Amino acid sequence: MYSLLRPILFALSPEKAHKVTLGLLSFALMVPGMKAILNALYTVKHPSLEREVFGLKFPNPVGLAAGFDKDAKHYEDLACFGFGFFEIGTITPKPQDGNPQPRLFRLQQDQGLINRMGFNNGGLDAAVERLKRRNPNIIVGGNIGKNKVTPNDEAVNDYIICFEGLFPYVDYFVVNVSSPNTPGLRELQEKEPLTHLLKTLQGLNDRKAKQKPILLKIAPDLTDSQLDDIIDIVKETKLDGLIATNTTIDRSGLTTAYDTLNNIGAGGLSGKPLRKRATEVIRYLHKNSGGSFPIIGVGGIMTPADAKEMLDAGASLVQLYTGFVYGGPNIVSEINKGLIR
Repeated sequence: MYSLLRPILFALSPEKAHKVTLGLLSFALMVPGMKAILNALYTVKHPSLEREVFGLKFPNPVGLAAGFDKDAKHYEDLACFGFGFFEIGTITPKPQDGNPQPRLFRLQQDQGLINRMGFNNGGLDAAVERLKRRNPNIIVGGNIGKNKVTPNDEAVNDYIICFEGLFPYVDYFVVNVSSPNTPGLRELQEKEPLTHLLKTLQGLNDRKAKQKPILLKIAPDLTDSQLDDIIDIVKETKLDGLIATNTTIDRSGLTTAYDTLNNIGAGGLSGKPLRKRATEVIRYLHKNSGGSFPIIGVGGIMTPADAKEMLDAGASLVQLYTGFVYGGPNIVSEINKGLIR
């Protein structure tokens, strides 16, 4: 089915295609019995797929990465495709439009995407209202960030607002300081400001009757020395784990023409070109930390073999975004069936 729809969707701009796809799914699920049909087609259940990670029980290790359902509008519809968990966001305290369009671009030759979305979302309050009605049987993580207009020396306040607001409604948190599309955001990955931010959130978490896991999402462009700092920070702040990795600003090794890339301009690259580096980062973190914390692997998973390689490198769970765009819903069941085999 998706193989027939994809050429039509790919004739549209990527952002338009995204909206049309989610709209069609919502419409289809209004048909009586359609959700049960899709669940039967795409959901794979097997004891060997189940995972317990940072205190949560996942039905399978394949999740949908942040950015696909920024505003927590569609995760319950998307659940019929067999995902084991979902990550909404990035959520910021106030609504923001993000960067001017066009801001999402396909690199079809490379099976990649370049985005400079800029944390476009409807803000915390709107997301909370939707999450109040969430299905408790679906695992949902909240990816949180800062508003573009908030200076870095006040950024911690934005993360506090999102943490407190989302706390009753999500199962885990992801601190996003690694997007390349908010000016100055990656400066918060430096050891001192990052340690301060994470300690502040952990302090709030410790005061709760029941704590929620807090993870950090990191960039693939960090040096080994910076990755060593990240390992130290995880230990010092007692963080529950990492998500590796976000999109990259690197353009090396692409087959897409230089002029095309130049016309696209700035943005984070995801998809197949990111897989090797994301897996290297996971392997490095797992080895040099002695496997002392869980890692969610994301970046360029396009096949079951890609997912298995990332899990073998040290990831406990994996997430899809670009692979889902190119491969469609079949990729989730294919990965899970491959892991069973």
